[in-house]
This record gives sequence, C-alpha cells and structure tokens, in this order.
Amino acid sequence: MNIDITNIPRKIIMWLLCLDFGLSSAFAVAQSETENAAQQYQQAMQSWANVLSTYVDEKGRINFYGIKENPKELRSVVDAIEIYGPDSHPEDFKDADVLMAYHINTYNALAMQGVIDRDIPKGFTSTIKRASFFLLRKVTIAGKKTNLYHYENKVIRPLDEPRSHFALNCMVKDCPRLPQKPFTAENLDAELDVAAKEFFSKPVHFNIDHDKKRINVSSILKFYTEDFVESGKKKDLPNYINQYLSEKLPEDYKVSYIKYDWRINQQP
Repeated sequence: MNIDITNIPRKIIMWLLCLDFGLSSAFAVAQSETENAAQQYQQAMQSWANVLSTYVDEKGRINFYGIKENPKELRSVVDAIEIYGPDSHPEDFKDADVLMAYHINTYNALAMQGVIDRDIPKGFTSTIKRASFFLLRKVTIAGKKTNLYHYENKVIRPLDEPRSHFALNCMVKDCPRLPQKPFTAENLDAELDVAAKEFFSKPVHFNIDHDKKRINVSSILKFYTEDFVESGKKKDLPNYINQYLSEKLPEDYKVSYIKYDWRINQQP
C-alpha cells in the first residue's frame, strides 16, 4: 500500500524518521549485547578449561592458593556467568544437554570462586559454615541473584538428571572427582556415565561389608535419595547402583551411609 506523505508536516516526518532510527538503533544495541555476552561466555569456557587443567590434579584436588595468586581466568568465568545463561538467552539453551552442561560448569565454577572469596577455609565442617557458604553467599547467574543451595535444588535437580550429582562439585573431599576439563554438551551423556561409574568404583563413596551384609554408600545418596529411586527409600538404592557395577549387589544386604567429609579438597 502506497502512502501519500505530501500533506504531512515536515516536523512530523522528521520525528517519525528519528523514532524509527531510535528503535532500530536500540534493537541493534540489544542484539550486539546478546552476541557479546554469548561470545564472552564462550571465551570464558576456554578460561574454565585452563583453570581445570592447570589447578586441578588427576585426583580432583584443587590448588586453591595457585588460583588465588592468579585469579584472572576464574574471575572471567564468573563474570561471564553473571550476564549469560538460560534466563537471559533462552534461545541458546533449547537443547537439554546444552542446558545441563551449562549448569554443571556454572555450579562448579561458582563453588570454586566461593572458596577463594572465603579466603580458602579449611572446610564447611559445621551446619553454620555450610549455611554461610551455600545459603547466605549470593551469586549472580544471568542477571539473577541466587545462592548455591537454591541453584542446585530449584534449578538443577528439577531437570531430572540424577547423574548430575556425580558431576556437581562443592570443592570438598567427599564430592565426586572434579575433572580436569569442563563438561560438554556434545558428549554429556558419556561424560555423566563415566562420572557415575567412577563414583561407585571408589571405596570412599561406595563399598561392601560382606561380614555385616551391608552396603556403604556416600551420603550424597542420602541427601538426594528421591532423585535416584522413585520410592525415596534407601532400601531401593541398590537397584540404582547396580547399573554402574559389573556384579549385582546381594538383595538381602542393608544400606548404610558413609559420613560426609566436608573439608576443602585442597592439594597437599
């Protein structure tokens, strides 16, 4: 449809042109900021890979003092997380594996930064210390303030991936081993399977006392029993664990939980 503008006053035409230019400019700025945030995050993932390969040993122990002396790379990861994520850029997280990989890497990086921010404590060995670290310490993810406790329980756990518990790391000794490289969306299913199998292969997380007919499992399975078995009962946990073992557990063995070691997983 053609519009005759010959009778429209020049001032109105100029105002309309300026308005259109302003809206276009604002859209261009917003699009540029979106692209910049995504690019910043991708660069930050390379920094995260460098942090893990440089300051984490093959046993998953962390050189926190080394990070404290050279904080730039980890800080760049935290800065990128503050402006980029599923809440700010939902179009980038339609794939479930992309979403889960983001959450695992984000949780681990924020926990690592938290230890540095707390001047590398010996651990979270009391209820007060754990509350201070997981509940009272604020973190920002994609522009929203939260804490590690709510992030795990209200954001990550509802995604219904129990293997994430073998990947999330709060930087203490009885956490699953922290890998020396980030989790990736491309290989996430295989990486989580490896993490689960490794978890149950370590006596600190899982062992059998045949004399007492007892299965001893990490308290992680106590904290989140309902994530592993629909019944939410510990007697049903062997059914879940069996899928990661070469030999099935005896049906008449009882389940006990191993006391959790909340000391910081610092390299010697």
